[in-house]
Amino acid sequence: MSSTARSEELFARAKRVSPGGVHSPVRAFKGVGGTPRFIREASGAYLVDVDGNRYVDFCMSWGPLLFGHQDPEVHEAAVKAMSRGWSYGAAEEGSLELAEWITSRLPWVQKVRFVNSGTEAVMSALRVARGATGRRLVLKFEGCYHGHVDSMLVKAGSGLAEMVTPDSAGVSLTVAAETLVARLDDENQAREWFATRGREIAAVILEPLPANNGLLLQRDAFLRKVVDLARERGALVIFDEVISGFRVALGGMAEKLGIRPDLVTYGKVIGGGFPVGAYGGRADLMDLVAPAGPVYQAGTLSANPVAMAAGLATLRKLESVSPYASLEEGTRRFADGMEQAARARGISDFRVQRYGSLFWPVLGDVSSREGVVRSVQGIPARQKERFARLFHALLDRGVYLAPSGFEVGFFSTAHDAPALDRANTAFAAAVEVLKS
Repeated sequence: MSSTARSEELFARAKRVSPGGVHSPVRAFKGVGGTPRFIREASGAYLVDVDGNRYVDFCMSWGPLLFGHQDPEVHEAAVKAMSRGWSYGAAEEGSLELAEWITSRLPWVQKVRFVNSGTEAVMSALRVARGATGRRLVLKFEGCYHGHVDSMLVKAGSGLAEMVTPDSAGVSLTVAAETLVARLDDENQAREWFATRGREIAAVILEPLPANNGLLLQRDAFLRKVVDLARERGALVIFDEVISGFRVALGGMAEKLGIRPDLVTYGKVIGGGFPVGAYGGRADLMDLVAPAGPVYQAGTLSANPVAMAAGLATLRKLESVSPYASLEEGTRRFADGMEQAARARGISDFRVQRYGSLFWPVLGDVSSREGVVRSVQGIPARQKERFARLFHALLDRGVYLAPSGFEVGFFSTAHDAPALDRANTAFAAAVEVLKS
């Protein structure tokens, strides 16, 4: 690996003008140590930093780039839209086309509202749920991250896992008290909450594929039980599919599970890499949103025309080429290769959890009988420390993972044979750091 002097210089400057020198916590490498790489450009499966170092990228902007960086079709759609103007603050055709595309293909999304981020989508969906039910409480699950909404920063995801305390300062006790928390993979605790507070619960919100504090694979039976408990007590079901939506299937986890949530939130893939979020669901619930109804939500830059064009191009391409089977197979081969390389070097406590095109290295013994981490409590005690070593060993060899042992990796169609050969060679050498 060549010099990182330019990144170090820029990071020193950035810390003087921005909190921690970054604009989202985990970019600061707080969970792994060292200096974050400042990226100059990206294409296909690769990042290039300001010092000229080239990396095979498995962060993929934290998930949205299912076709890799600068996909030609998405690029063309965005440039064409930008040539007409990049912000109107008025009604325009692109958002209509994207909304029609989504609602015509996902039966549980009868109406949809576009926003700028997953956080906005979750915040708005929760407000709709409270407005519809007249109730104030929300049930969430430990380790599931739903954006930096005040009420959701309670036992949340990986960014908070890197902090000294798992809850954010600045969240009032009154707001925090409106969120009930249950453990993942624990039907009994969810049942107890609904038995004792069910009449006050407006909604249960969950990631059907928790992927922000490890890839915590859930049993179908657990997810279905939570949904049944909510509906028995008149609470709404909100699926947070900001990560899984359109990435694991065209209809996300709702399609894979055959469950119709009342409300669902999207982000990431839906914008093709541009800042887009969305919330949608049953028409009667969405018609509560202003200007149709009394639940207020607005956004000057919502449904940005360039982002709408990029999102529509991405989703149309997903439908036409249907890459899901090949993405899953590529992810499986890559994960299997990592496990085999670890075993070949006598490292027995390394495994990779995966689902579709998402993967997560598990760096330690797993206590469950089935050998699967399904809850925060099941994450190996040395996960953070061991991942930091592996991360830097890979970074030095030209492979970029998300800089946190609690974040997942993302496979894309751009990860072709040359990129994977380079990544496999790097991993075979880097895994040596896990021997101690």
